[in-house]
Amino acid sequence: MDYTLFDQLRQLRLPPNGYAIFGSGPLAIRGIIPACNDLDILCRQDVWDNFSRNGVTKFLPEYHVTVASFFDRAITLGTEWGIGKFDVTELIDTAEMIDSLPFVRLEHVVRYKTIRSSAKDLQHLSALQASCN
Repeated sequence: MDYTLFDQLRQLRLPPNGYAIFGSGPLAIRGIIPACNDLDILCRQDVWDNFSRNGVTKFLPEYHVTVASFFDRAITLGTEWGIGKFDVTELIDTAEMIDSLPFVRLEHVVRYKTIRSSAKDLQHLSALQASCN
């Protein structure tokens, strides 16, 4: 596993109780998938207010969300998740700490990837299922 993305995230110095890593990151850190190309970060509004101005902000019309990107779009921060209905506060409050970083719990990742159901998401779900056997 290449930890470069996680090291870059640490460089941002986000408050640990103010965000959580979602998307494929929780699978990658556990070695369920080999690696991920980027990290999707959900954050509380105050974290967004303090950190988004340091990144490149962009509205993503396909998801109806605004994100702030860092490290050439390798890390994106947002206060909403554009696929499915998720309580961001709950995702952050129940995040699991791994290597001093907060990760959204796997049951939420499964729910998101099931809703999205892209070819990549289905592969990730299969890898997760295989890791449980």
